[in-house]
Amino acid sequence: MTAEEIEALVAPLLEQEGAELVDLQWRREGHRWVLRLFLDKAGGITLDDCAYFSDRVGAFLDEKNAIKTSYVLEISSPGLDRVIKKDGDFERFAGQPVKLRLRIAEAGQRRFSGILKGLEEGRVTVQVGAELKRFDRANVDELRLDDAAAADLGGER
Repeated sequence: MTAEEIEALVAPLLEQEGAELVDLQWRREGHRWVLRLFLDKAGGITLDDCAYFSDRVGAFLDEKNAIKTSYVLEISSPGLDRVIKKDGDFERFAGQPVKLRLRIAEAGQRRFSGILKGLEEGRVTVQVGAELKRFDRANVDELRLDDAAAADLGGER
């Protein structure tokens, strides 16, 4: 099963339970497979929430017999340097400091830091210094909130 298939399967369950699936990682680490879900909800994710969702998602995947191989399930909060992936995240976090890494360098550079302006016509817009840069979304390898820059700016999360 692919990460996309797992996400399609568990996202409705999590939404029904009042949680948002921020990110999902399905990968081999050493000799084991790890399914890592990063969840958020109103008021944030607590340790008790992580335990609850671990039991709930684990039982659900077992019931569906969705994953045929042995794996470790980890549930976590997205953290202060939360990944920005979904369309709604671009509007929700507009105005926040971000770090961006490209798949293919532009003008010899793959990493940028700046203020997220949003997503327009498939392009991620970031204010980098005095320059407004637009990056093709397909070329963005990773986009995360920059909590260190937010602290420097006196921002809160």
